[in-house]
Amino acid sequence: MDKTLDEFKNLKQDEKAVDRSKKLKVAIVGTGWIAKSHIQRYLQMEDVEIVAGCDLIEGKAEKLYKEFGIEGARFYTSDLEMYKNEQLDAVSVCTYNATHAECAINALNAGVNVLLEKPMCVTTEEAVEIMRAEKKSGKVLSIGFQPRFDNDMKLVKNVVQSGVLGKIFYIQTGGGRRQGIPFPYGTSFIDPKTGVIGAMGDIGCYSLDMVLNSIGYPKPLTVTGYTSDFAGKNPNYPGYVKSGHPEYAKVFGVDDFAAAFVRLEGDIILDFRIAWAENIDSPCDTIILGSEGGLRIPATECWNGSIGGDMTLYHTVASELVETVIPRSSGKPVDCFYEKVRSFLDAIHTGGKAPVPSSEIIYNQAIIDHIVKSAKLGKEIPVEIPEV
Repeated sequence: MDKTLDEFKNLKQDEKAVDRSKKLKVAIVGTGWIAKSHIQRYLQMEDVEIVAGCDLIEGKAEKLYKEFGIEGARFYTSDLEMYKNEQLDAVSVCTYNATHAECAINALNAGVNVLLEKPMCVTTEEAVEIMRAEKKSGKVLSIGFQPRFDNDMKLVKNVVQSGVLGKIFYIQTGGGRRQGIPFPYGTSFIDPKTGVIGAMGDIGCYSLDMVLNSIGYPKPLTVTGYTSDFAGKNPNYPGYVKSGHPEYAKVFGVDDFAAAFVRLEGDIILDFRIAWAENIDSPCDTIILGSEGGLRIPATECWNGSIGGDMTLYHTVASELVETVIPRSSGKPVDCFYEKVRSFLDAIHTGGKAPVPSSEIIYNQAIIDHIVKSAKLGKEIPVEIPEV
């Protein structure tokens, strides 16, 4: 089976030389915990100068920058005010879900390139408005899906794109956490006024991206969705009890579990489920079925942006049923978050395409949004995406 395995080993892509001699002036919009990861990577890059920070809470951005030893930056509580006073090349939008669209659009309208944290936004309509601002501005907009840069994720795509599975017709994917509602970071994830969507926006979008990216992001056609919040609204949820925050059950107003049956273009069925608190180690491995073979991708006990072990390819060789184990990548470990930021900046330098384009992620967002809408209606609904 060495010949079969060799087809999937080439993870390297042609790398073009990038002129990084120009210093890019960068700001962070929203200085919560995820902003720390952005700052850490920006500080590793010689072509970046962090010149400003913005947060609704006065003094919050300044405090975070001081923690990282950033000097000389200017601070704002309004992103619009920041754009009036700063000549920026790029911003990282790290606000809570409810303001992703507003902040991304403000930056694009100001002529600033945007690295937008996931989820892209909350609704399909918001995603369209972001893309319209992107189109009008001509600037780079990349969405924060760092698992794309993981070697094993690239391997998944290589296997599927090789054609060894034949015509893809069914995908099962999902995962989550046995008990892992992200309230230790405060209530921004679980409060419907800020998070709006829960497990789907936090980790479900990653799971969707893994499979949709591997098959070329076909358009979703219909969705039958279900959501629940049994764990999050339970004051006896173990995490609340251990942390001494049973009152968070009253704040909780997003999904902690979601499932859906999605019809995609190309006559493909997507069976999806995701959870913050599923009361089991993992609800399923990812399975991709095709006319010529099947692929099993082991789940992780807690979704972490990669895969849980070696993959198995089920196919037929000389009329015999064969199972080929495809080992996880043995290459040098990749700092996926660094690559997410680096690829965004390089796209600015070269005037190239966004590494994680909105034209793909809008379908990811539309699936999540229509799961919410379908769950409320209790029936299958068509996926409606306005023209950009």
